Amino acid sequence: MSAPLVIAISGASGSGKSLFTENLLKEFSEDGKHVQILREDHYYRAQDHLPMQEREKNNYDHPKAFEHELLVEHLQALKNWQSVDYPHYCYKTHTRLAQTEKLMSAPVIIIEGIMLLANQELQPLFDIKIFVDTPLDICLLRRMKRDIAERGRTLDSVAKQYESTVKPMYHQFIAPSRFTADVIVTQGGKNRIALDVIKSHIQQTLL
Repeated sequence: MSAPLVIAISGASGSGKSLFTENLLKEFSEDGKHVQILREDHYYRAQDHLPMQEREKNNYDHPKAFEHELLVEHLQALKNWQSVDYPHYCYKTHTRLAQTEKLMSAPVIIIEGIMLLANQELQPLFDIKIFVDTPLDICLLRRMKRDIAERGRTLDSVAKQYESTVKPMYHQFIAPSRFTADVIVTQGGKNRIALDVIKSHIQQTLL
């Protein structure tokens, strides 16, 4: 049995990579068992040892904010058709939850996140690397709406975080990583042509 196909979908926060992932998954809704989804956000480091005030000051847009070594282990296990204990993260408390989820392997594994293509240890584990390329002003607007509505943030805190870490970390790590991608997707998560291209490749894998 051949190893699962691993697809990495990266891009700036608010670029539409999550929507692209969800729309791609919908193409295989009847065959959900053949596609497994992982989110890099779930691998933010546990910070139970830190008081909330310190957690709030941390830079969550730097590669070191993620426990990529655990993600490497999990992808290696999934590529060997083994299950993993998938972590969960709470944005409001800025730390990992105690409970994990048993995640089974599948013929196609899609993982999305901002720093996937900026990490050298992860690169050999990806069969297809996709970068969702969206103008930063659009990304900022989307991030503001999401963080205020879903993560309990204020407009002021989102704006300060964007200027202090999100924007500079994008230019330092995320933007350069686009050059390692196999496919550059413009127009965000609703790019029908890009979805059809990746869908076709996945279908060939599932034959």
